[in-house]
Parts: sequence; structure tokens; C-alpha cells
Amino acid sequence: MIPKIIIVSILVLQCNANCGYQSCTGTKEGAINVHLVPHTHDDVGWLKTVDEYYYGANNSIQHAGVQYILDSVVSELQVNANRKFIYVEVAFFERWWCHQTDSTKSIVKQLVNEGRLMFINGGWCMNDEATTHYNAIIDQMTVGLKFLEETFGACGRPLIAWHIDPFGHSREQSSLFAQMSFDAFFFARIDYADQAERMKLKNLEAMWKSNPNLGSSADMFFGTLYGPLYGPPHGFCFDEACHDPPIQDDKNLSGYNVDQRVTDFISAVQDQAKHFKTNNIMMTMGMDFEYENAIPWYKNLDKLIKYVNEKTNSTNIHLLYSNPACYVKSLNEAGVTWNTKSDDLFPYGDAPHNYWSGYFTSRPSVKGYVRESNNILQICKQLEILKKSKFSSEILKRAMAVAQHHDAVSGTEKQHVADDYAKRLSAGRARCQELIGTTMTSLVTGKTGINEAQYCEFTNISICAITESSNKFIVTVYNPIARAVTDYANIPVDGNVYVVTDDNKFVISSQVFDVTAETKRIRRTRKGSSKVLIFPYSVSALGWSVYHVTAQSYLTTNEMNSKGISKYTTARIPFNGDTTIKNKIFSLSFDGTTGLLKSMTNLLTNTSIKMNQSFYWYDPNTGDSVSSQPSGAYIFRPIKSTPEPLFNGKSVSLSVIEGNLIQEVHQQFQPWLSQVVRIREGQDFAEFEWTVGPIPINDNNGKEIISRFDSDIESENTFYTDANGRQMIKRELNHRDTWDYKITEPVAGNYYPVNSRICIKDPKAQLTVLTDRSQGGSSLNNGSIELMIHRRLLVDDYRGVGEPLNESGQFGDGLMVRGKHFVQLAKPSDAGKMHRSLGEKLYMAPMVMFMPSAVANTAKKIKGSLLQHQIPENVHLLTLEKWGDDTVLLRLEHQYEKTDNADLSKNATVSLKGLFADFDIISVHEMTLGGNQLLSEAKRLKWKTADGLVPKDYKPEPVSADTLSVMLTPMQIRTFIAKIKMH
Repeated sequence: MIPKIIIVSILVLQCNANCGYQSCTGTKEGAINVHLVPHTHDDVGWLKTVDEYYYGANNSIQHAGVQYILDSVVSELQVNANRKFIYVEVAFFERWWCHQTDSTKSIVKQLVNEGRLMFINGGWCMNDEATTHYNAIIDQMTVGLKFLEETFGACGRPLIAWHIDPFGHSREQSSLFAQMSFDAFFFARIDYADQAERMKLKNLEAMWKSNPNLGSSADMFFGTLYGPLYGPPHGFCFDEACHDPPIQDDKNLSGYNVDQRVTDFISAVQDQAKHFKTNNIMMTMGMDFEYENAIPWYKNLDKLIKYVNEKTNSTNIHLLYSNPACYVKSLNEAGVTWNTKSDDLFPYGDAPHNYWSGYFTSRPSVKGYVRESNNILQICKQLEILKKSKFSSEILKRAMAVAQHHDAVSGTEKQHVADDYAKRLSAGRARCQELIGTTMTSLVTGKTGINEAQYCEFTNISICAITESSNKFIVTVYNPIARAVTDYANIPVDGNVYVVTDDNKFVISSQVFDVTAETKRIRRTRKGSSKVLIFPYSVSALGWSVYHVTAQSYLTTNEMNSKGISKYTTARIPFNGDTTIKNKIFSLSFDGTTGLLKSMTNLLTNTSIKMNQSFYWYDPNTGDSVSSQPSGAYIFRPIKSTPEPLFNGKSVSLSVIEGNLIQEVHQQFQPWLSQVVRIREGQDFAEFEWTVGPIPINDNNGKEIISRFDSDIESENTFYTDANGRQMIKRELNHRDTWDYKITEPVAGNYYPVNSRICIKDPKAQLTVLTDRSQGGSSLNNGSIELMIHRRLLVDDYRGVGEPLNESGQFGDGLMVRGKHFVQLAKPSDAGKMHRSLGEKLYMAPMVMFMPSAVANTAKKIKGSLLQHQIPENVHLLTLEKWGDDTVLLRLEHQYEKTDNADLSKNATVSLKGLFADFDIISVHEMTLGGNQLLSEAKRLKWKTADGLVPKDYKPEPVSADTLSVMLTPMQIRTFIAKIKMH
């Protein structure tokens, strides 16, 4: 049976033939057709919170009230049947819609069905493209698209992607939009030099080869708005907040200005038209939060269209109300051969000294919290399907969708807005933790409606009440990956000796060591544990495991050894020679004098490099004789190209912990900057855990902190960064593929977004650094990788936020941040497998929860899985979430690129038949990536290029109704709505 959402879509599509491209009329053959697009850009938080923007509150900061915009536009669209409007941010529209009368809803549906009110983009927000993970991008788009599909059917289905405000553009974002079946992608912010070159060559519109793994099916037509940015031509803003003259058309009055206004507009049209290939141009008539009073806009646009068109015979210029879809239709029918590009659009510079590469790192705690919240959301959605809790994922789902906004996770919002994003996430996490806890309690004990599982938010600084205060407790681990995972639990405790046993009462090796002085420093007045217990755990695919922890009284060393009891390990200070920590895979050596990293070796392949790692700071420019531009929340502009060392030149006061499971080196660079480098038994990476802050500003100087790895790898000024956690993009120092790059800011102009990893390589070795959050990074010297981890600035960078990036943190004296880098060394042929596998485990990490020991008395199933068998190593279960009463949304992803690995880059097949333990999949309907359209119905426009017509039709291997086998090619994501039957 086809799900109801699809039936509704088909019926609406059949009954309404006047929406979408069918609603496009009014162009004049042979004339320059000017597509006037009335629009508003409504930030889902920036200078004000989401609620303040919607209600029009706190107008002392910015006058903006989204509810009034929608009220006014709907009213004015009814005045003149030719008028049109586009809307983007579904987070606002859905809220407004829920407060409307049935009469108003009927009017809006009619406007949508006639194509006069058109939804563009369709996500919950207009997400950032640099600091967002692809999983979260897809999720936020899905939330918005599902609402539009369920509310308006096919006529509410967006045709065009619209990212007019994000600060640079990702190749992976374009690829995702192509997989969502968008026909074109418009944006406004590209590098000033790139834009100038494209204007000169009439190349502002072209085809983007977005994903070489997917081929032509991922090609996307793109357009760069002429500007200024996404606003109207200079002099033609008719919003009540603007000061441009209205069109005064009464000749009996002294202010009559029609002739002058028409002449000025025709001049603007001619200036723009000479930079485009066809006789169609688009002018965006609107700006941020405009149309709160739509009357002056539409009255003046009505007049502008009337009086300009009266002169069409002499000017050959024709104006019409339009939208991006109708504009794209006209371009598609023009018969032009379009150029192509394959690189991305980072970093964005709006002038020679103004590179927007600072926000790649801004507000690192927000970025970390968003990434961690995504992890929790995926677990929450998986377990929600089991229907064992009254709580739902909805609040966190929407909070995460809002957090992807281009002024949210980007870190470019005001402080009180950042606080509001965090509060929303916190509220959503609390609901999901209840859902997860209730479900895990039910799975383990059989009890329903009870939550015995506690999640501790602050284990990273060794705070967890239940484990600190209990001599006995249970550790429950849930693994959201569809393959078995082995990792380590880190548990705050106060005892010296513990016994850890698994479900078979087999003793698990464990280790206890003291909490570091640095952890105690950043906890300050907050209580926490004095020690940390670690032990390895194994969890089945989409499964859970339970471990019992029991504190022991004092035992002798012999007794501890004989009983397999935890080893209490204290830190020592090395006296002579270099220090080496290692497991069976990696070895790291530290200089005996300085305490700095000296070398790294992969013991399995005998691959070794010389490598130094240390911290530095860039001195932020506050404006100089060359340019008044300072560093700020958006902009990165250091005074010098060479950063200042944070190593004192003598020693980092190194101390060492050596145990049977974990070996650590502790380094203290500054009173406010420390690092723990650790290797755990069995893991193929070294973990660099850094703690930074509060960054001192008693010298009245901001600072931008980096961690830098300097090796002897011959990288030849080439490095690679990920695009939103998926494709790896090749970068060359001081180079752009599509224009002659002029070096004006040698550091900031070479910084790129690092969402999950960055690497350098030569024929012998590849060094990969994975991150736990989005950061800015580069390779400015041969063999070097640097990542910016924290920023504290004392001046604003004049991009609208109106306050310096000077986060005060919990205690008011500056933000403290703790994060991790995960470092791998391998032969290039092995590196792809290593970083793809680790990358999946980092962003879909198992959740560790704690239960009282009494639960053991009622435990029924202390180990289990939601799967009957695990899926292939190169396939990721990207999405598993409740869709309807008896349907789930399921996405399978081939997580390797064609060139990653000789074996794992091959096609993979997954059978859905009998895959899940708690339900059967009865049937599947393949959808586009957004989940809002049957894939069989998706027909994208074809564009003429030198390579022929693109994109080619996307025709994946059909899913057999008998076996439900799904075949995946490299980087392919396949989306299904599956009808299920619970066991």
C-alpha cells in the first residue's frame, strides 16, 4: 500500500496544473524579460532569537516581525492576480500556519495552487554550508519538506534551491540538492574576484559538477545573483523601512517622477543584462525581513511594471512578476550552451582583505554542542520506532533543524541568540534522553514507562552523580551504527579499585587514574569525581550491551592481578631521554627536553614520520593602514602571516600515564592551555585532547588559537578537506581553479572549512586529522596541518552582528573549550578505509548510560540488537526514523568515494528482508533524498553543456520486491519510505 503522504501528493498534482512551471506566463519573445521576484529573507535567529523575530519583539535591536510579513503578503497577493511572492524559511511559516483560520488557510492553499505563493528551498531554515554536517543538512531539509508536502501536496514542493545569504558554498551541498531533485541552485555570496571574472565572461550562471562519484546525475545548474547581494537595484527598495523615492504618477502633483524612475530602472536593467547570456534576467525585490507592510512594495512594483512596459517597443525591456522557478524555466528554454565548474566556493571574500574564514571556528562550544546533539538525535529517532516511550524526537529534531541556520552553528549570531539556540537543543536533548532512557530500560528489564537509565552530560570533565556516589552501578551502551563497535567507556569515579564484568560475568580489564589538575581547574566550584575508570566495551550492530561495575575495598597488587581488577595508575614525570607511548598499531615519541611530539609511527606498516605538534596564536587585526577590516565573528584577518608560539621555548612540563589499556602524555603549554595525548589499546588513531581558555585579554588584545602539526611529509602545497563530512576536496595553496588568485591575505585566504577531517600526503604516507566539530584549517607550509580551535576577539568586524566575539563563558571571565583531534598515519592506499571508518564512529558515537545496580535483579535482556545481522562495512545506515503510524524513513549510504579503497569503494548490496529484529519491512517506495517525492516521479530539467544534456536521469538499480535488496554505488544515498509490521 502506498503511504498516505504519497497518495495526497499524486492527487494534488493531478488536480492542480497551474502551479510550478505550469504557472509561468507573461514573458515577451525577443525582449529582455526582467523577472521581478518579491521576497523576504528571514533569518531563523541572528540579531534576535527565533521567537523575537517571529513576534516582532525586541525591536530596539532590529525591527522585524515575521508574522506580520506573512499576514501582509497574503493580503496583498489577493489584490492583484499578477502578483507573486516566494517564501523560504519553513520554521517561521509552519508556526504562522498553525495560528491561521480555516478561511485563511484556504486562501493560502489557493495562492500556492496557482503558483502565486511559491515555496523555494523548503528547508526548516536556510542552512550554513561550511560548518554543517551532511546528516544534519538532510535532516533539516526533510523536516521542512515533509511539512510542505503534507500541507500543500505537490504544489508546495520546491523546485529551486535558494541559499542567498550563506557565506560561501559547498560542492556537497550542491550534490545534496541535486539528489533532492532541485532544478537549480541560486546564491549571492561568492568571492569578489570570482564574481568580477564571471561578470566579465557572462558566466554568473553555469553547471556545477557537484559529485564526481555520482556523475552527471549530481550536476546542478547554479546562478549567482547580480546584486547588490540579494536586494533590489540601487534606488528601488520600496519597503517602509527604505528611503528610496516611491513612484509618483499623478501629473497634477509637483512630485511627479515616473519618467525619471522609469529611466533609472531601465538603466539598471541594461547594466545587469550585459553580464548574462540570455534575454532573461532576475531582479530580487526584497531584503532582510521586508514586506512587513507589503502595500508600498506591491503598489510601486505594479506601477513600475506598468510604466516600464509602456515603453517596451522602444526599450525592448519587459517586466513581469515572477519567481526563481519561472526564471529558470525561461533560461532552460533559451537554448544556450552553459559552462561548467567542479570546485567549490570557499573561502568567501567580499573584498581583498575581507575573507570570511573566521566563522569556520567561531563559537566552538556551540559547534561542539550541535555535533553532539546530532548524535543524540539519531539514536533518539532509531529507538522511537520501538514505541516504548511517551516522549518523541520532535523537539530535538526541530531544535537541530534551527541550529543548522547560517547564523546559528556558524557562530555569527549575538550572544543571547547563541544562548537561545543552546537552550532549544538542551530542551530537545532532555526529551530524547527520556525517550532513550525509557526505551533502554524496557529493552534491558522489560519494564515499560519507566526510565532507569541516566545520561551524564559532563563526563568530559568527570562529573556524573550516579557513578561518583555509587559503589555498584550498571553501564549500558547503545550503538547507533549498523555494525558492531568496540570502544572505551570513561567513567567518573571516586574509588581506586573496581571490578567490571560483562553479561556473562566475565571480568573486563579496566584501569583507574586520577582526574587531571586541568580538569579540576575548568570545573572550578563544581563538584566532580577524583578519578576516572576506563574499560573497553563491545556492542553489536544497532545494539546494546550492559556492564556491571563494582567498587572494591583495598587489595594488594597480587590480589588485583589475580582477580583481573582495575589497575590504579598514577602519572609520572620522565627524567631522562625521550618518552614513547604506543599500542600495537601506533607509536608516538616526545622530546626528552621540550616534551613536544617528535615522531609518529604506524607499526603495522612501518610508516614513520617526523612530526612536531604545538599551539600558536594569530594576533587579530583591528584595522590598519592597508584596510580598516578587523578580525571578527565572520572575518579572519591576522596581523602577521606567522603565528606566535604558545610553547615557552623550554618545556611543556610533560607527565606520563602508562597502563595496560591506555597511555597518556600530559602537556601544559600555558596556565590556560593544556593537552592530553593518548593512545588506547587496539585503536588506530592517537587522540589529542586540548583544553583552551579562558583566553587571556588582560593585554587588551584578542587571540585566535591554532593547533599545528608539522611533519616531513612532502605535501607540495596540496592538502584535502572534507565537504560537510562527505567528499574530500583537493586544495592548493594560493590557488583557485576558476580565476587568477591574487594573494592579499596569505593566511585567511587559504583557510577552508574542516567539518570532519583534513589530510596531507605524499607517495609514502598520509597524515589525517579528524575533528569533533567544525573548524577552520589549512596547510600553509609543506608537511603542515593547522586547525583553529578557539577565538576571542575584542572588536566587531562590521558585518551586522554588532558585538565582538568575546564569549564570557559560564564563570564570566572567558569561554573554556575542551575538544579533540584524532590523528591517523597510514600509507595512502590504506588511509581511506581508516578515516572513513573512524569518521562514522565519531559522529555516530555509542551512547553510554548508567543504571542503578538494583536493575540487575530484573534484567532480562542485557545484550541485544535491533538488527538480525550487520550491514556491509562500506554502507552506513544514515536514517532510521518514524514517518507514519506504520512507516519509517530509511536511508542507506555508500560512505566511500571511488578512490578511497580498492575493496570498499566497490558497489555494495544490502538486503532489507529480515534485516530488523523488531519489525518486518513489508514494502518500500524509493524517494528523492528529501523524502518528499517518489523517485520515479522526479524529472529534473536538462541543460545543454559541452558534454551534452545534463543531468542524466538518475536510475538506480531497482529494489526487488522479493528480496528487498538495495544496491549502492560509491557516495550514493538511497531513500525509502518503508511500510513495516511490528513483531
